[in-house]
Amino acid sequence: MPKVLVSDPIDQVGIDILSQVAQVDVKVGLPVEELVQIIPDYDALMIRSGTRVTQEVIEAGNQLKIIGRAGVGVDNVDVPAATRRGIVVVNSPEGNTVAAAEHAVAMMLSMSRHIPDANQSVKSGKWDRKSFTGVEVYKKTLGIVGLGKIGSHVAAIARSMGMRLLAYDPFLSTERADQIGCQLVELDLLFQESDYITLHLPKTPETYHLINSEALAKMKPTARIINCARGGIIDEQALAEAIQQGKIAGAALDVYETEPLGDSMLRSLGKEVVLTPHLGASTEEAQVNVAIDVAEQIRDVLLEC
Repeated sequence: MPKVLVSDPIDQVGIDILSQVAQVDVKVGLPVEELVQIIPDYDALMIRSGTRVTQEVIEAGNQLKIIGRAGVGVDNVDVPAATRRGIVVVNSPEGNTVAAAEHAVAMMLSMSRHIPDANQSVKSGKWDRKSFTGVEVYKKTLGIVGLGKIGSHVAAIARSMGMRLLAYDPFLSTERADQIGCQLVELDLLFQESDYITLHLPKTPETYHLINSEALAKMKPTARIINCARGGIIDEQALAEAIQQGKIAGAALDVYETEPLGDSMLRSLGKEVVLTPHLGASTEEAQVNVAIDVAEQIRDVLLEC
């Protein structure tokens, strides 16, 4: 019987699917050294974002046929190394679409109305309404960078709130953007005109530090940035300095270049910055969806072998 290693927390429904065709071992939080030692025994590896599947891990997995990432991005997997070894890498591009989109909108609203700081203020025994005067999103311009499934869902929610929508996506046709309700523009124009900018694109060499000091300088002083996509798309030091100097109004981040977030200047900023610990896909529904999606793909590959 094939063997599957699950090295990150996965909803039980995924384990049940895999158990129909394989022996499933759940070993969460393995150090890389231990993962390298045990991976030769397994035909499949199922992960989320916690496990880094390096070239060393892949080369040690001489029986590996498939690596399944229960989520959207696969930037924690050395895909070229897997491809060279003939190992299939799969993910769940749609399983957490709603969760990620809703979190991006929630972050936008939380930042706009200073909800986290107001909550903490009341819990500490204060009643300070003046300090938490916010801004409305109604009739504001939202710039969406990346109009895939998540970006499109954000657009639908934002449109229902009366926002004007701009979008940048070099892979999308004008006709499709029109169907979604967005005006397709060049990136510089989106930076210049948007009151809010939300990022929904993968981390690649081309998108690394896409939001840097040069990009930030093009934005309005009232602009606010939301990133629930991938860490590394924003130069966090440049962002923190821009907020501190009043060059832009704020940011709401769920992902970071290094996770957990270390000694970052972002942590010292006030109510204009909202930070969450990579919660975009952290809903009960999303975890069920991605577990089913990836487990079924792994099952199908194992059945074919």
